[in-house]
Amino acid sequence: MTSGDASPPILRSFGRRDAKTLGLSALGGALEFYDFVVFVFFAKTLGALFFPPGTAPWLAQLQVYGIFAAGYVARPLGGIVMAHFGDRLGRKRMFTLSVFMMSVPTLLIGLLPTHAQVGALAPLLLLAMRIVQGIAVGGEVPGAWVFVAEHVPRNRVGIACATLTAGLTAGILIGSLLAAWINATCTPAEVQAGIWRMPFVLGGVFGFIAVWLRRWLEETPVFVDMRERKQFARQLPVKTVLAAHRPAVVLSMLASWQLTAAIVVIVLLTPTLVQTSFGIDPATAFRGNSLATLALIAGCLVAGWAVDRFGVGCALLAGSLGLGLSAYALYGTLVSGNHEQFVGWYALAGFCCGVTGVTPALMVAAFPPEVRFSGLSFSYNVAYAVFGGLTPPMIAWLSTSWGAMAPAHYVAFTCLVGSGVAIYVLLKRPLRH
Repeated sequence: MTSGDASPPILRSFGRRDAKTLGLSALGGALEFYDFVVFVFFAKTLGALFFPPGTAPWLAQLQVYGIFAAGYVARPLGGIVMAHFGDRLGRKRMFTLSVFMMSVPTLLIGLLPTHAQVGALAPLLLLAMRIVQGIAVGGEVPGAWVFVAEHVPRNRVGIACATLTAGLTAGILIGSLLAAWINATCTPAEVQAGIWRMPFVLGGVFGFIAVWLRRWLEETPVFVDMRERKQFARQLPVKTVLAAHRPAVVLSMLASWQLTAAIVVIVLLTPTLVQTSFGIDPATAFRGNSLATLALIAGCLVAGWAVDRFGVGCALLAGSLGLGLSAYALYGTLVSGNHEQFVGWYALAGFCCGVTGVTPALMVAAFPPEVRFSGLSFSYNVAYAVFGGLTPPMIAWLSTSWGAMAPAHYVAFTCLVGSGVAIYVLLKRPLRH
């Protein structure tokens, strides 16, 4: 593993141009992640409209979630292909292409005919759009981290990556709040009659605006220098990654495992788990989730500051311990019956999920510039596809033997993995930007 520079070799101050690059990148990331996740907030409506009327509700829901999951399966493919060209043709081109590839299918989902109009073709078109979305987000997330890290001064890589991560989280929050507002102000019949299309059409339009805004961004100084020196990988970048940087891949995938546990279990699954296991009413569950997601944005920024101030190892170790303890505090409080404290503990757990803001800084520093995009993209997307896909059924299975505390035990185990990565970094490869 190398600690290759993530920015130009001359240490400089963080300037207005850096702020503009970071702001436009975070905005585009927020809009793109909104496009990717808004699908799940309208899964029930999509299940009713895109499958035969006689389909059992649970089966239609299962089929829609299967289409939703297809986006995750497509992420590694998109990440590998787009990262290959990002390491050969430039970060900016792929950074802009990923937003465009997300905007088109999101807009088209909002315009798709339903099963009542075109029959079995409707779910197939929906699946095709979801796969394209998955390919796009597979290139966007790692590409965005590399892009901002290679633009800012070396001692600001942590906060740059964390700000981008906070922007992605803001996209999830926007989608959640918009869905909540629509469901609160419109009847189910009105939503099915056509209101459901609005979030997708808006997402597509805003995505095109993000594409236009990204035209003002410049290629990263690191890639410009690499192009001038003709310092490209001599073979396929991903092949070089797997042949010469396996330790960095393993380290990055282990850190990404903790990231998926934090996001999938604490942010995405907990609202449903607390309703089914502890009898929390839906309004309280989703109010807690909104506050936790907002706290996650703040937690990411604090984690990024800690990376630049204390180094990747220290920030990851402290964040991992905090996440594990807060997960136990959240679920332990629920098990003890103190449901009135749920929202507060959920907000704290959301804040501690901010340790996810450390992971991109670690991965950026783990790979040299000539294969950085490919190395980060392969490690992150494969880990997310495997661990993210297995986590929901694993939590369900563990709950049968470990009881209601199973989600906390699982998150705590991944925090031990994250702590191990942090200790390795501190003892073997001190990654400090």
